[in-house]
Amino acid sequence: MRALFFCLIAVMGLALAGCGHNKFKTYNGPEVTQVLVNKGARRMYLLHHTRVLEAYDIGLGFAPAGHKQIEGDGRTPEGDYIIDRRNPDSKFHLSIGVSYPNPYDRAFAEALEKSPGGDIFIHGRPPEYRKGGRDWTAGCIAVTDREIEEIYAMVRNGTPIRITP
Repeated sequence: MRALFFCLIAVMGLALAGCGHNKFKTYNGPEVTQVLVNKGARRMYLLHHTRVLEAYDIGLGFAPAGHKQIEGDGRTPEGDYIIDRRNPDSKFHLSIGVSYPNPYDRAFAEALEKSPGGDIFIHGRPPEYRKGGRDWTAGCIAVTDREIEEIYAMVRNGTPIRITP
């Protein structure tokens, strides 16, 4: 009887293990043809041509005003870039990379004899920023963990991203 009880507990445990949250979603809707970020409004839009598919509230770099110029300035870049990489193991849940710096950004920073920085991503939030604290990143664009799961599924590498003031 005792063996049957432990066997039943083991089976229930295995059954419940499969019920965990899966951060990798699927998406079968219209293609996202552009990501548009409006820094001033703290909004990001996933577009299919001119139609808004999804919109999100965002957090930015800790010094969000103006275009990112050098590494460590806390600004989120402005301009036209490409989504160029994915990180399923991000310390911020999931992340997709923005192709900053472009040749103009590099030349500008080099003229100042500085590094332009890099590693700009759209990503989730760590626990200490899940209830607010809008502009806290080093220049990245932050959304909730649930939202980055959706974005990660919807946005493909090669998708243009425009970041406006």
